[in-house]
Amino acid sequence: MSAASDPAVPPGGGADRSSGAGTAPRLTIGEVLGELRHEFPDVTISKIRYLEAEDLVHPQRTPSGYRKFADADVARLRYVLAAQRDQYLPLRVIKEQLAARDRGEPLPGADGADDGTSEGLTVALGGSLAGRPSTAALPAEEFARAAGLDEAQLADCVQFGLVSRDDAGRYPASDLPVARAAAGLARHGIEARHLRVYRTAAEREAGLLEQLVAPVLRARSEEARARATEQLQELAGLSVQLHTALLEAHLRDVLGA
Repeated sequence: MSAASDPAVPPGGGADRSSGAGTAPRLTIGEVLGELRHEFPDVTISKIRYLEAEDLVHPQRTPSGYRKFADADVARLRYVLAAQRDQYLPLRVIKEQLAARDRGEPLPGADGADDGTSEGLTVALGGSLAGRPSTAALPAEEFARAAGLDEAQLADCVQFGLVSRDDAGRYPASDLPVARAAAGLARHGIEARHLRVYRTAAEREAGLLEQLVAPVLRARSEEARARATEQLQELAGLSVQLHTALLEAHLRDVLGA
């Protein structure tokens, strides 16, 4: 079930925004981090503060200024984090979904539209893959079997820079989306050597996006990194959308449509 269609997400942004949603605020930000980290290993206190600053969650404050989170706040954070990880949605879209939920309206995108997102990009930006952390490494045989490649095809993917392997001959699980795509194209007669154009284009595109977030990253703080991550996620999603639209336009020309 996608985050966008999860009926368990309570309305409102916490006890100060809703009536009877969740329990009274009781959790500190550190306790919230402890509850979320098992499911979202990359979440940090700075990330939670950033989501609050972006008006996605609204914890109460004690007279001395400390944040206190209700169960409804934690559920709302879990919704946001899952939508980013599983659907690769930018915060703007997630905020629209939550606003619709708060008004009691059907959630935008609940019909399964992907908003120009990509599972592969989700993994590359720190998502999980079949419950395995993106930092996991697989033996060649297991990696090839999971990707649908034979030994020679996997060797070609390495030779032409599509996937990488470490000194022990193991392959990062985060390369599986690329390998699976290469396997699918191979079934149509497109070999790994033909895919160098994709790799080169991706490298140039990544370089362009890196230039856009570089000024934010120079701050060298967790908050700055969180902002840069959000910006990169949205930019990558838009890039995928643009690539798809351009490819479809050229293919229409091929078909004379």
